[in-house]
Amino acid sequence: MKLCRFGPPGQEKPGLIDSAGALRDLSGVIQDLGPDQLGPASLQKLAQLKAQSLPAVSGNPRLGPPVSGTRQFMAIGLNYSDHARESNMEIPKEPVVFTKAVSCIQGPNDPIVLPRGSVKTDWEVELGVIIGSRASYITEAQALAHVAGYCVINDVSEREYQLERAGTWDKGKGCPTFGPLGPWLVTADEVGDPQTLSMWLDVNGRRLQNGSTRTMIFGIARLVSYLSNFMTLLPGDVITTGTPPGVGLGMKPSPLYLQAGDVVTLGIEKLGEQRQQVVPWQAG
Repeated sequence: MKLCRFGPPGQEKPGLIDSAGALRDLSGVIQDLGPDQLGPASLQKLAQLKAQSLPAVSGNPRLGPPVSGTRQFMAIGLNYSDHARESNMEIPKEPVVFTKAVSCIQGPNDPIVLPRGSVKTDWEVELGVIIGSRASYITEAQALAHVAGYCVINDVSEREYQLERAGTWDKGKGCPTFGPLGPWLVTADEVGDPQTLSMWLDVNGRRLQNGSTRTMIFGIARLVSYLSNFMTLLPGDVITTGTPPGVGLGMKPSPLYLQAGDVVTLGIEKLGEQRQQVVPWQAG
């Protein structure tokens, strides 16, 4: 299934994309698409619905993030060997873990706002994992059973804040609008093997990232199991799992960063596409 949330910010309704690509309203069936709706039993009930019996949604409404109520937004750094090399960093022996602020989550096509004074805002197409059931101290063999589905994420990053301001990476990762999710959550059964997905990102129509989840250093099962040893993963939590090469930081002969007016488009096989316009920060 492809599940989504649509409507104005803070007023989103749950939706389903039918086999013809049309948006159907799920609000008569479930209140929202959040922690209480992401468990295996809940998803199975939704899968049994006849999509054509649900109200069709007219027009082209805004899409919000495909999950609500996220309590933890975890991220993995340097998880593609070629990206680690372009960043002049060693290939990690264990997953590099940091957090993105939950407050940075937004819809897939909402604008990216440059932080005040930012000069090094960068892009990263990433595979997002949405947790469906509580996970603590689970094995790799158990891990994928705790995944509700997957989505596209742009792990927007301010490199000066992240790398030049000392301390942890987190300060460059959680600025407002730095977590576009969606356009939808595609359930794990429909995605199949998450380690075979192509992914890409363009800036102003120029292809800058073109990779595949095949080249991850640590696969999805390993990451979910690994994180569960350090925290309890909860339904609705999101994990963003690293990016292939082609980020602005690694551009040769000199880095390239986002400017107001730029347009970023990105997508992952089976998971849909995002589009964001970059806008300047404004007071108030």
